[in-house]
Amino acid sequence: MNSHKLDTKKTLLQKRRWRVRAKVSGTASRPRLSLRLTNKHIHAQVIDDVAGKTLAAVSSVKSKVHPNLAGCAQLGESFGSELKKAKIEEVVFDRNGRRYHGTVNAFADAVRKA
Repeated sequence: MNSHKLDTKKTLLQKRRWRVRAKVSGTASRPRLSLRLTNKHIHAQVIDDVAGKTLAAVSSVKSKVHPNLAGCAQLGESFGSELKKAKIEEVVFDRNGRRYHGTVNAFADAVRKA
């Protein structure tokens, strides 16, 4: 893949992120659940955008979970139980420019189930 094509992909991903973030915002009663998937890890956090604070966060760096369907489902279930302990019932889902498909869908379903 040449560098121009890679730059275009990164630019389009950033535009999708900005477009989603323009519409999705978290409050204290309904914080934003931001999901970031890389090739090696899964990062998720619940953010109150009004106060600018992270209420809860989870990452696969310490738990050694792979960013595949099974890993996303496993991390989603543990994060859902953590949110229940923090008394967070409703969230706004921010998929960070990714399609709601595959690993993103598996993570969201697991959090919703827990």
